[in-house]
Amino acid sequence: MRDRTVGALRAAPAGTLTISTERTPSMPKSITRLLGGLAASTAAVAAPLVVSTGTAHAASGDWDAVAQCESGGNWSANTGNGYYGGLQFSAGTWSAHGGSGLPHNNSREEQIRVAEGVLASSGPGAWPSCGQYL
Repeated sequence: MRDRTVGALRAAPAGTLTISTERTPSMPKSITRLLGGLAASTAAVAAPLVVSTGTAHAASGDWDAVAQCESGGNWSANTGNGYYGGLQFSAGTWSAHGGSGLPHNNSREEQIRVAEGVLASSGPGAWPSCGQYL
């Protein structure tokens, strides 16, 4: 695979970043000095840069805190307000993320499984009042 050049920065295969300190005719000397200094200062570090692109995931205890906030910790909650279960899913959100039936008729574990999908696609804002616990 060939390197792709963008200005003086080249993205090389295998997730490395190559910084060229060679001056091009259109590049100001100040940029050349900046890139040269950057290359010199990062040469001593020589560690790969790791960027996480994984999906959001909450610990089980976090979901218990959300349930405590949303439903008083009642995983079977059905108060007639259109939201169900410990994490107060709407029926539409529940089914869109793979839940069957209604949330309050499913186990805590199944509600958390579906909630992980909601968290991955919508973030903690899916629980506007209680997402702070995630």
